[in-house]
Amino acid sequence: MSQIESLFATRLYRARLGGQGPAVDIDELEASCYAIAEDDEAGQQWCEANGYPGYTSYASLSDLPWRFPIFADIVTALDGHVAAFAQDLQFDLDGRQLELEDLWINILPEGGSHGSHIHPHSVISGTTYVAMPDGASALKLEDPRHAMMMAAPPRMKDARRELQPFIYIAPEPGDVMLWESWLRHEVPANMSEYDRISVSFNYKWA
Repeated sequence: MSQIESLFATRLYRARLGGQGPAVDIDELEASCYAIAEDDEAGQQWCEANGYPGYTSYASLSDLPWRFPIFADIVTALDGHVAAFAQDLQFDLDGRQLELEDLWINILPEGGSHGSHIHPHSVISGTTYVAMPDGASALKLEDPRHAMMMAAPPRMKDARRELQPFIYIAPEPGDVMLWESWLRHEVPANMSEYDRISVSFNYKWA
């Protein structure tokens, strides 16, 4: 009798942001993101110089929780979510903890995208979603085994979910998604005429 089992699971955490810590007003958060983007000249210049569509505070602002109290509330909520995810992952943290390393705003206009990438030097990465209008691009996650598949044939279109080469997740405003930082992911082109707004972050092992 043959036996087949699945090994080496890739975990993905999804929850409502307000499920841990204080409630967060998504409308207020959206207004805060736009206000910061409008005032952040250094960030605007970085986006223009690097061909980034829309706006990101990644290279310009490292103190969002200090600038706007709502971001401090987000961090409090994220700390709870990350702790729950680390427990699910059964990490042995050796008496240390996972703590926020950086937090940044992303505003992608129509046609804007963010190519496939990972987050080196971090443990857990993720995004909380602020505005996801109809037609906004999903989060695209890549099977981490791709580099080792070599001459393997393609998967069937209706292959089981755990065997799909890419998984597309369509978050809703107020959702938070967490994954291990080595997981390659991307944001395909935003097909909506309205902005896709999110706040991304990394946690390190302190």
